[in-house]
Amino acid sequence: MVGESLNYGAEQDHLNHVFGSKVRITSLRSPSGPGIEFLEYLTPRDGRPSPTDTKANDLWSSQTTLIAKEFPASVQELLKRKVEFISPEPQETLPLGEKGARGVLIRDPDGHFILFQSASDYHERQN
Repeated sequence: MVGESLNYGAEQDHLNHVFGSKVRITSLRSPSGPGIEFLEYLTPRDGRPSPTDTKANDLWSSQTTLIAKEFPASVQELLKRKVEFISPEPQETLPLGEKGARGVLIRDPDGHFILFQSASDYHERQN
């Protein structure tokens, strides 16, 4: 984790066009490449949840792909935390990932899809 902040006020209202919002922002960054920010709306809490029957190929679906350096340990930690797994076990990630890459598809607490892919599979294809 790189940082965490609580944003609110006129500037935040104009950034997201949700007036009166309080947003917790958690930032992550790897040693190289882009960073990622996770936004949690503390207020208002009346956003519509993703439909529980959402599938990865639905038009409104989105997915974040994270490359895990310690993939087996990461999967074990997710299992321990009782994260909702879409994939029953690590498997080839096509059509969501690269050919031959192995990963797992999970849902975050808000129902968004996250593809965890093994870094070793990713780096082998980059070289």
